[in-house]
Amino acid sequence: MLKHANAWKDQFPEFAGCGDAVVAQLMAAATLVTVPAGQQVFYPGQACDNYLLLLSGSVKAQILSADGREVLLYRVLPGDSCVLTTSCLLGDSAYPAEGYTETDISAFAIPAHVFQRCLQQSAFFREFVFRNFSGRLADVIKRMAALSFASIDQRLAQTLLAEKTNPIRKTHQELALELGSVREVVSRHLKRFESLGWLNLSRGSIEIVDAAALRDMLSAGD
Repeated sequence: MLKHANAWKDQFPEFAGCGDAVVAQLMAAATLVTVPAGQQVFYPGQACDNYLLLLSGSVKAQILSADGREVLLYRVLPGDSCVLTTSCLLGDSAYPAEGYTETDISAFAIPAHVFQRCLQQSAFFREFVFRNFSGRLADVIKRMAALSFASIDQRLAQTLLAEKTNPIRKTHQELALELGSVREVVSRHLKRFESLGWLNLSRGSIEIVDAAALRDMLSAGD
């Protein structure tokens, strides 16, 4: 019986149901790994030894700007693969950025040599890898375009509106990381939004009071 069969079915059901013998070998070769929150999982210059498929938790990939600011590239969430990991395996190159666990995580780690063999032998696996890689790469490009061309007000409003909970349980520093800015700048703009009646701010919490006003600001910038 396949180890961790339920985990495969829950997060990667296409693997469990594809009927591909090569993919079955890949699944059998995968190791379940767990990493606590706040741990570095890769760093610039590190070789990539495993293809990772995230089961639970969140990993952030980031770079450091010339002035020492952390700039978020993307997050890896359950059901995702890491675009940088895929890129490094495809190009036989080292990581160009760093990754940290934001929460406790669990993931399937597939050895690089198994990844390469399955990529050559399984059409299903090739399609999965390149479909996920292209989708995540497009997300990164959109994010970099937003960081380059959108105003801080627009980026802040868009980030707040994209959150799934209200109030939003994030610090100003966490938002600054997502926006590629610094805490002082983000705090200043949040306080201005609050003065306009759009938000209520408290320690570690941001409540959206007038989502329509935030959306209107985004529309005005289009």
